[in-house]
Formats: sequence, C-alpha cells, structure tokens
Amino acid sequence: MTTLSLSRTAGLARANATLVLRNRLTLIYGVVLPLLPLGLLLVGDSGSEGSGGAGAAAIVTALMMAALFPVFYNLLSQLVTRRDELVLKRLRTGESTDAEIITSLALPGFAVALATAVVAVPLAIAFGQDAPLNPLLYAVTVVVTLLMFAAFALWTAAWTRNAEAAQITSMPVILLAVLGQVAIGFPDEVRRFTDLTPGAAMTDLVRVSWFGMETGSTAQTLDLGGTWAAAGRPMLVLVAWAVLAAYLARRSMRWEPRS
Repeated sequence: MTTLSLSRTAGLARANATLVLRNRLTLIYGVVLPLLPLGLLLVGDSGSEGSGGAGAAAIVTALMMAALFPVFYNLLSQLVTRRDELVLKRLRTGESTDAEIITSLALPGFAVALATAVVAVPLAIAFGQDAPLNPLLYAVTVVVTLLMFAAFALWTAAWTRNAEAAQITSMPVILLAVLGQVAIGFPDEVRRFTDLTPGAAMTDLVRVSWFGMETGSTAQTLDLGGTWAAAGRPMLVLVAWAVLAAYLARRSMRWEPRS
C-alpha cells in the first residue's frame, strides 16, 4: 500500500521529532547549524551584486546546510539506526504503510529546512538585502532540493551498515553538493562539468530567483521574466538529479538489517 493516513503520519512524525529534540548532538547539527550561515548577512553587501556577494553566499550556504543536515544526514542516520534496531520491520507489520514511515521520518527535518528557507527572507531584508525577485521560483527550488536530498538519504541508507558508517557513506553526496556550491568561482572550462552537479544547480537557482543574477561569468542582472528563462537549465539539472535519486532509492530500499 502507498496511501497516507494523515493521523498516523502525524503521530509518527511527532515521535520522531521528540527523539530529535532529546538528542543534543542531533539537535545542534540538525537545527542550530543550518541557521548559523544566516549570521553572515550581518556583513553582507547590500544588494549583493555579482557572483561573490556575501548575501548570496550566506543564503545559499544556509539552504545547503539545511538540506544536508536536517534532511539528508538526519534521515540517513534515522533510517539506518531504526532498521538495525528492527523498528522499521515492526512498524511495517502494523497498520503503517511504507509511505507513512518514510514521510514521518523525513517530516521533522523538512520542517527545520523549510523554516530556515522562510526565516532567511525577513532576515535578509532586515540586514540590507533585497527581497527575492522571484519568490515562486525560490520556493520551487527549495522544495525540489529537499526532496532530492531526502531521496539521496534513502539510497545511501541502503548500503550503510550502521549509524557510525553513515559518517563515511554520506561523504559522496555531501562532496557532490559542496563542490557545486564552491565551483561558482572556477574557470568556465571547469564549470562546464561542475554545473551538472546538484549543488551548482541549487546555487544558480537561488542566485537567479533571489538576486536576479544570470548564471555564468557575466553575472548579468535579470528582470522577473528573465529569471524564468535563466532558471531553465539549472532547474532541469536539479530535477534530473531528484528523479535519479528517487529511482535509486526505490530500487535499493532496505527495511531489514543485513544478515
């Protein structure tokens, strides 16, 4: 069954959120850490013109950390831990469907990441940045990014033996995301390849949707209509990665520990 019961999903999500709040280490890297880069807005240059604007860098970093820690790593560690403790197996023998179990595990991290994305807007405005030029494109970018990293967590958990190993198995996805973010300063010859990473696609989409910055080295200023045109290629890359991650997660999902 793939149907969702809102009451069961909400109940499981509340239980998962309680466990996160009781674990101080998880609380720090899942809730506190993603908010820290927003402090860079205090030193951001108003309007953040150009590809190296501190405001753009702070917002992109905050969103990336929100996707990587509360969503990706938190979901990965929870899946591995509860699979090895046979919690997932017991849940599947009851009324809960697979979709409800996965959704409830992901919801607390999603809530934190979405809150970070929302809080970034008034904070940026308060610290001298412009409001997002295309709020709808910004919202779509955030949602697709979070779904993609949740799918990556499901896939990574399939070949992660235990919670300790998650620190190692998570590195390929983290490096793939971070490489795309820092590659904005690379030469165009290198960016031809790094632009195909999910981190680069998300970075370009945030710069386009929020600051109206054209992708590439020209950093041309765009109007509202121009943001939709400029977002075409990076959005296609981001969606392609999300579909690939979902396919890999569906094919390799494991509910029981290795024998």
